[in-house]
Amino acid sequence: MMNFLGFGKGDDNEDNGSTNNTNDTTNEGTLQLREEQLEVNKDRVQAGEVTLSKDVIEEQKSIDVPVSHEEVVIERTSFDNKQSDTPITSGETITIPVSEEHVNVNKRTVLTGEISAHKQEVEETRHIDETIKKEEAHVDSTGDTKVITK
Repeated sequence: MMNFLGFGKGDDNEDNGSTNNTNDTTNEGTLQLREEQLEVNKDRVQAGEVTLSKDVIEEQKSIDVPVSHEEVVIERTSFDNKQSDTPITSGETITIPVSEEHVNVNKRTVLTGEISAHKQEVEETRHIDETIKKEEAHVDSTGDTKVITK
């Protein structure tokens, strides 16, 4: 029966972490036990990017603006052939200025708001499942052998 502590016959050239002795009458020996442990490293990689930009859109705007203007009203009054002492002359004129409102359209740029962006660090937990290996020592004995484990 093979002794699981490594005290049985084995190949001396094989490096398995144990001290093997091919002599069956050995009084002592050493067996190294190993196990795998998880080593976790993190790398920061670019996941994407956000670009802020703006576009200019044009729209037609229609507004109604009330404007005023002056009109000249000509009124005739009849005097029923009333006699006048003023002689008839030419070149007499009356000038009446007439005005109206003109609409002037000017454009001005105003600030209506702003948009900003910033990054913030968010922490989350990712669950990782991995199988690891571990070496355990087993002691088998046959016959009337007393084994003391310390």
